[in-house]
Amino acid sequence: MQTGGLVVLIVVLALATVAGLVLRNRSGRVRTTTPARAAGPGGWELAGIAPDGRRALLLQLSSPVCTPCRQTARLLGDLAAADPGLAHVEVDVAERIEVARTLGVLRTPTTVVFDSGGAEILRISGVPRADELADALPAAPA
Repeated sequence: MQTGGLVVLIVVLALATVAGLVLRNRSGRVRTTTPARAAGPGGWELAGIAPDGRRALLLQLSSPVCTPCRQTARLLGDLAAADPGLAHVEVDVAERIEVARTLGVLRTPTTVVFDSGGAEILRISGVPRADELADALPAAPA
């Protein structure tokens, strides 16, 4: 192998490693939404349900072949079952691609959290970190 080819190989491996570490670090992390992303149709409308007094919607975008999607569905379902102020809706992007396009979702699972008015407030790509998500959700009224 020539020296030039070896250098290129090492650089490519280093870049791939850095990219993998960055993606792994971001996976499951709760990110607040910027106002520009909050525009568009309300989350409740996209999910096809009404708020009915609930303070937040956990809209999960999944695909049928996604193993982490099942783990995310279980986690979000348990969270919503324990708190009547939360709703969890899972959308199969293979059947409802327009929802993924509207929200700009490129990977599954992605969870988008909407407030009671339908504005996007949080976004999580990958399996959510349960404690971080619980802390970031809007608090129940006292």
